[in-house]
Amino acid sequence: MTDAGPRAVPGAGPGGAAGAPGWALLLSALLPGAGHLALGAVGRGVLLVVPWSALLGTLYWARARVFAWEHASLDDFVAAVTAAALLLVLWVGALRDLAGRHVRPEPAGGDSQWVIAARQFRRHRPALAGLALIVLLYIVALLAPWLAPFDPIAQHDIARTSYLSPSATHWLGTDKFGRDILSRIIFGARISLSIGFIATAISVTIGTLIGAVAGYFGGKVDAVLMRGTDLVLAFPRLVLLIMIVALFSPSIPVIILVLGLTQWPGTTRIVRGDVLSLREREYVQAARALGMSRTRIILRHLVPNVLAPVIVTATLGIGNTIVMEASLSFLGLGVQGPTPAWGSMVAEGRDNLLGAWWVATFPGLIIVAVVLAFYLGGDGLRDALDPRLRSA
Repeated sequence: MTDAGPRAVPGAGPGGAAGAPGWALLLSALLPGAGHLALGAVGRGVLLVVPWSALLGTLYWARARVFAWEHASLDDFVAAVTAAALLLVLWVGALRDLAGRHVRPEPAGGDSQWVIAARQFRRHRPALAGLALIVLLYIVALLAPWLAPFDPIAQHDIARTSYLSPSATHWLGTDKFGRDILSRIIFGARISLSIGFIATAISVTIGTLIGAVAGYFGGKVDAVLMRGTDLVLAFPRLVLLIMIVALFSPSIPVIILVLGLTQWPGTTRIVRGDVLSLREREYVQAARALGMSRTRIILRHLVPNVLAPVIVTATLGIGNTIVMEASLSFLGLGVQGPTPAWGSMVAEGRDNLLGAWWVATFPGLIIVAVVLAFYLGGDGLRDALDPRLRSA
């Protein structure tokens, strides 16, 4: 990489100091993103103004619950912390980005692989769209008690409120018990997204450790571990899940453990293949020569160097886990009612698809959208982290 000298920073003033007029900073202090818009940075300005306005609108929408601290629940506390943190991040981020700092020279060794990967990821428009949807859904899940227009499990006068079609009062209609579909989808996001994230984290951790140990030690250790992995892969996963869940009382912790403990073989095979090539590298040989323990070599030198494919696998795995959780809920072996879950909502609407199509359609569409978002994000990460797939 050629030495390009100091990097130019938008808004940089004389002497290489980056900055913005005081009036622009004042505008952003009053409304994050307003200063960017005034200076012509429309893209960044919109990305700051829209979330800030949406959060303030949410606070106004839920003002009755926001200020009812004497009746606040844990959900309300989580929502309050989330809203405060997001507002602070947007406000500070807008001011720091607008104010800027002195121009920093380009590092002598050039950008790191992670910086290059981040730059490549930003060029992948579908991946950015998927990431935006994922972030939005997690924020909605955290702010669920403030965003949901109705109690997701409340039942009132079923004869009058059941199977109401989408309207101004119930935007996505109601189910056979008169419960608001939109509210149940919003609260169901907490269940599906939490199960997907935690279960995938468990499976990726297990798969990475087993794959690293198998690849580093080789021989009999590798043979035993990989034959066990092949055995888990050979067994139909859905049948295994149904069998395990049926043996225990279906609950969220059981579902998380079952999904996490049955999804690791794919990660194991990927990590093992990379470690088989990495264990002969010079830095690993040097670590052995210095007398480092095998545990330290695996955790400090091998695992960090296989994180790129592991991250991609985890991103794709969250989508698969959400589908599996929805499948279990659809079969009645997942999250039990009246707790809202997307899969169980689809199952509740299958008996009246023609008369009340909205009961199953909207939860089904949100499952498709979430899984597609994770797949798009994973595809963008794969292209960004794999040097062979990077665009020029």
